[in-house]
Amino acid sequence: MKRLVAKYNFIIFFLLALLIQPAFSSCSMPQPTGPSDNSTPYSHTSSDAVQNPISDTSSYLTVIEDEPDTVDFQCTSIHYTIALNVFNRLVETEKQPDDGIAIVPSLASAWEESEDGLTYDFHLREGVTFSNGSPLTSSDVLYTLTRLMKHPDSCNQAIAEPIKGAKALGRGEADQLEGFEIIDDLSFRITLEQPFEAFLSCLSMAGASILDEETTETAGASFGLDPEWTVGTGPFIIWKWLPGEGILLIPNENCWSGAPRCSGLRLLFTTEDAEARLMFENNEIDILDLDELGYYSEYYIHGDIYQDRLYQVRQTGISYIALNESVTPLNDVRVRKALQLSLNRSLLLDAVYSGRGTVENGIYPNGLYGHNPDLPEIPYDPDEARRLLMEAGYPDGFELTFSVKNSSTQSETILAKMAVQMWNKIGIKASIKVINEEEFMRCRKSGLLECYTATWIADYNDPDNFIYTFFGNDANTTYRSICYKDEKVMARVGAARTITDHEKRLEEYHLLEEKIVQEDAAWIPLFSRLRYYVTSERLNGFTVPWNGSVKRTYSRLSTDNE
Repeated sequence: MKRLVAKYNFIIFFLLALLIQPAFSSCSMPQPTGPSDNSTPYSHTSSDAVQNPISDTSSYLTVIEDEPDTVDFQCTSIHYTIALNVFNRLVETEKQPDDGIAIVPSLASAWEESEDGLTYDFHLREGVTFSNGSPLTSSDVLYTLTRLMKHPDSCNQAIAEPIKGAKALGRGEADQLEGFEIIDDLSFRITLEQPFEAFLSCLSMAGASILDEETTETAGASFGLDPEWTVGTGPFIIWKWLPGEGILLIPNENCWSGAPRCSGLRLLFTTEDAEARLMFENNEIDILDLDELGYYSEYYIHGDIYQDRLYQVRQTGISYIALNESVTPLNDVRVRKALQLSLNRSLLLDAVYSGRGTVENGIYPNGLYGHNPDLPEIPYDPDEARRLLMEAGYPDGFELTFSVKNSSTQSETILAKMAVQMWNKIGIKASIKVINEEEFMRCRKSGLLECYTATWIADYNDPDNFIYTFFGNDANTTYRSICYKDEKVMARVGAARTITDHEKRLEEYHLLEEKIVQEDAAWIPLFSRLRYYVTSERLNGFTVPWNGSVKRTYSRLSTDNE
């Protein structure tokens, strides 16, 4: 929501943080490459807008975006802007006028749930077509869910796993998705293995966007890389992808929900905060995410000229530091606990984000359904941390590599520097290693990173989206380079999905959270934060997504040039 922010002298901790300069060690990695650029619009669509796009893109709504390695939303957990703007889901999660959060119809106009919570009958909207003119049918939904489980690079299988037979399909033990029954072209039934309260919420995730079966199957590996084959039902169509520069999208004039209000959308690739500031001041971009600017964000937050264009939202997410239990000595709970206790997390929040947020002590952040405000506080206690290291047999500390992406924001980099400095003070020989983003993600997905920091923002409003993602099974925890080892706890996390009593389900989630974070010190929770955006003078209709994420839909925004 829009909010005027009073001026004040911002904290000196940030200045202190800038003085912390531990040496960086870096690796030389190959730069990621995008799809080949033929600089021509795709030709298999029936849309006149694509065949004859305007040459002047100055009126396009323009925002900054990290360059993706793929926009195949089934195979990424980061790059969702294309999924949210070129594709649709069966249902959506939306913020309501009373600030509540609700599941609302999208491609599915209606559905019925059985009393036992096992069966869902969905009804697709009539007349919906993909941007190439192909009609949306139940078969496309079946194909989407099947591909989600079978694609070798899929990282969003948790969306479909509750469906009967989905896990067997994913393991290659079945050829068909047993729990999916096509009733007719516009109706289908999904049967779950067991009841799962958050199933509809899962279907609203970007990773659950619906594919055109024929086009996607024909595209093969080109889907998510080549605009010609990355076809959805959403309000925008990908026109061009220019590697190293950006992605241009044009309106889908035949979109079932109506054409977007803007004449087009430009996603410009940059990770340089100075470049982003200059582009905004030169009226070259319409939305500036202040999270990307580090201490320069204070200029916009406290400057008089931006107050009527400044937006503040509580981000439903948590920043954390991951510790890899497959690495010695991080496999010792006393060592992990020492790492927890030796971080002054309040100081990190003050220094890096000017105190705009809340220190967290668990897994579920403020604002999420199931957040537990009564968790015991994880104190800052470097003396106890030293004692634990000595008890664990490391009186002189040990070496620890803190991996940082070369595309990290200034704030993320300063946070890593300060954390390393705090660990150095108790004898841990921590150092920062800068890694190319492509290599960082490869290592993280393979369970090879010793330690790193990241922020997880809710995909759907349920504790399952956090605890199952990181601790639901061996594959999930390895994918995040946490490599948690307690199989009994992970089994409980999976079983918690099937508890039908709301209160008992939340009680189990709270017990699991305390076990994983407080007892096992399996990760270090840092904080949830307030996020700020400032917009151009020409932008109209800006609202903040329910979860505060920078990944959003743009179809309801327009500029004065329209």
